[in-house]
Amino acid sequence: MVLSQLSESLKSTLSKITKALFVDEKLINELVKEIQRALLQSDTNVQLVLTLTNKIKQRAKEEPKAGLTKREQLITIVYEELTNFLGQEQHDIKISKKPTQIMLVGLFGSGKTTQAGKLAKFYKKRGYKVAVMQTDTWRPAAYEQLQQLAKGVGVEFLGIKKEKDPVIIYQSFEKRLNDYDIVILDTAGRDALSEELIAELNQLNAAVKADERLLVISADLGQAAQKQAQAFHDACNVSGVMVTKLEGTAKGGGALSACAVTKAPIVFIGIGEKIEDLEPFHPQRFVSRLLGLGDLESLLEKAREAVTEEQAKDVEQKFLKGDFNLLDLYTQMSTLQKMGSFSKLLEMVPGMGQLKLPKELLEVQEGKLEKWKHAMNSMTKEELENPDLISAERVDRIAAGSGVGVAEVREMLKQYRQSQKMMKMMKGEQDLSKLMKKMGGKLPKGLGI
Repeated sequence: MVLSQLSESLKSTLSKITKALFVDEKLINELVKEIQRALLQSDTNVQLVLTLTNKIKQRAKEEPKAGLTKREQLITIVYEELTNFLGQEQHDIKISKKPTQIMLVGLFGSGKTTQAGKLAKFYKKRGYKVAVMQTDTWRPAAYEQLQQLAKGVGVEFLGIKKEKDPVIIYQSFEKRLNDYDIVILDTAGRDALSEELIAELNQLNAAVKADERLLVISADLGQAAQKQAQAFHDACNVSGVMVTKLEGTAKGGGALSACAVTKAPIVFIGIGEKIEDLEPFHPQRFVSRLLGLGDLESLLEKAREAVTEEQAKDVEQKFLKGDFNLLDLYTQMSTLQKMGSFSKLLEMVPGMGQLKLPKELLEVQEGKLEKWKHAMNSMTKEELENPDLISAERVDRIAAGSGVGVAEVREMLKQYRQSQKMMKMMKGEQDLSKLMKKMGGKLPKGLGI
């Protein structure tokens, strides 16, 4: 989980509220102190923390709104104030003209080139024709790195290896840019925000007239991010911020809050090292995950990206008929892997974020899925379509061919049969209450991974 320490602290705080017999001033004061402690540990500015917690304290005195208990009201207040604290509304980049040009700026080592690749992947998945342009003429191997990322993502790369003037590089490709929906420019950085860097960025921006100027900033800067974000905004008129390396630091709360209080809103956050680990920053959704309340909207978006509408309908039909084979199971497993790790997906399921599942357990489950895929790759098409054909001898052959243990192949087949049984029970059932009665009010043992 991004900001896992902060998240665990906040979830623990909410848990105390839900378990409390009644809400009094003592509980509110304890709640405020724990929120203060959690935010300060994530390197959030002291004054910002005091302002936030004072608002929570004041609002906690209000009478509950109609239909809400005192406990529910208090949880709602915490959620709303944290959301306001981190920017309240999402800042969406509008792709309204061709090409929409996005220029990435930032200091040396902030991760601009990597983010250019991630951003290209993000927009390509959404159907846009994307090009990335190398205008970083300072850093060694900047050309090669962006070229490799573009190749891996499958987007156009624009650059001139030995040219030292970024404006000339841009002007060399200017006539071709109308071929693309989005052009992402990777610019040079420095060890510090110098007059030289500002002059270069302004010259390039004057030529480009970029639609968006995104500051790429590392989360491990903590509170120092505010000063840097403000300085770049004043110098280059930054329109938004991309916060990177959120998954690997405890200081991320400081960077997020610091950027959010500048005039430039957070647009994207980096949540991992993989090329697809980039998310639009939705303050409401982000806070919901931090508090363990889930994020169904983001989960559904990931599902829509991973599977086409046609594939979803096909699975739905098979599901309703109770006609589900190992090929379908393989497809579902592949879809899950496209959507991200188990831990990240579970964060988005309401209620699951509150469970303190060991990281090791989730890693074991992901490893199990990977082994099952290997086993299925060793099966014949006939076996995948009709698993009932798989005898003990065939299990031995599949295990030997895939390098997966016999016991693990048998476990996979057992899980498949339980899933199939479940689907047959659900066949034709439109009324959930009837279904639950059939199952005795419980899911069958062993169902799910």
